Amino acid sequence: MDTHQPHAPTAIDADLAWTAVMRRDRAADGRFVTGVLTTGIYCRPSCAARHPKRENVRFYSSAADARGDGLRPCLRCKPDEISREQAAIEKALRLLEQAEEPPSLQRIAEAAGYSPHHFHRLFRRATGVTPANYARGERARKMAANLRQSERITDAIYDSGYSGPARFYAEAKSRLGMTPSAWRDGGRGETIRWTIAETSLGPMFLAATEKGICRLSFDEDEAALRRRFPNARIERGGAALDQLAARAVAAVEAPERAHDLPLDVQGTAFQEAVWHQLSRIPPGENLSYAALAAKAGKPGAARAAGTACGANPVAILIPCHRARRGDGSAGGYAYGLERKARLIEQESRSSKLL
Repeated sequence: MDTHQPHAPTAIDADLAWTAVMRRDRAADGRFVTGVLTTGIYCRPSCAARHPKRENVRFYSSAADARGDGLRPCLRCKPDEISREQAAIEKALRLLEQAEEPPSLQRIAEAAGYSPHHFHRLFRRATGVTPANYARGERARKMAANLRQSERITDAIYDSGYSGPARFYAEAKSRLGMTPSAWRDGGRGETIRWTIAETSLGPMFLAATEKGICRLSFDEDEAALRRRFPNARIERGGAALDQLAARAVAAVEAPERAHDLPLDVQGTAFQEAVWHQLSRIPPGENLSYAALAAKAGKPGAARAAGTACGANPVAILIPCHRARRGDGSAGGYAYGLERKARLIEQESRSSKLL
């Protein structure tokens, strides 16, 4: 008689895990594996295979625990391979975020255990950007934080890891949009143009600098923009902004599609880290505030992650509607839960057709 009993899952909420499996939630991949006792295999939560019956499922905190119960990896979703890739990406992200100087692709790939060419493709598929672009983004986020703490811009430049002012301004020209002094002074010296366009979600308020969109919202007007940027020159937009608005409307009507709209946004270092993680969530999927906080480098700061979502200045373009509470409920949304539900429904419907 076989008296072997499966390992008990470690620190796994079985109900939440089952919900993730039923949604095929890619955000849960790497956090646990699903063991199917009738077939003797274990899978990623997002496995595309037919769902097993709930009573035949056990959840394991690691693939090793599942193998310890005699289960073998699914040949369809390859959970062991995905776990290795996720670990490599997380290791690379830590290296990029902690490095004072942007490391070379060779160094990052070696640390992750892959060849440079293969890792470059793997990293871009996982994050949507190249390692070099991610490194520049990290340095810009450090710069944004240091600007708020340093008396002199030059000190902030060196503290952020730039070799000198020339290097910083060369990158800032394409990344930062508003000048550092304008960032700290309510848009002083900047001209911001605005317009309102109709969408299926209601009137969309759009504002932009010469560098890109600094505000996309609903239920707002010029007065709200002036409160946000009290020292900027505010003007009604012209033909150029109308073209940008048309592209923004297209992004609102199809939130599941990637966009290439230029953005000129700012936040604290933590806010920008959360916004970056939001942009990495695939359409039709979601991530809890707690998971967002952990990925942004502050485990346990779920409430702060929710606040960062609420501070998102460009609705939909940075998809804060993909964030939820840990219990799976919708949480909040600056422009109303009805709009959030419609966005999620649109993305879920479109993802099922892919």
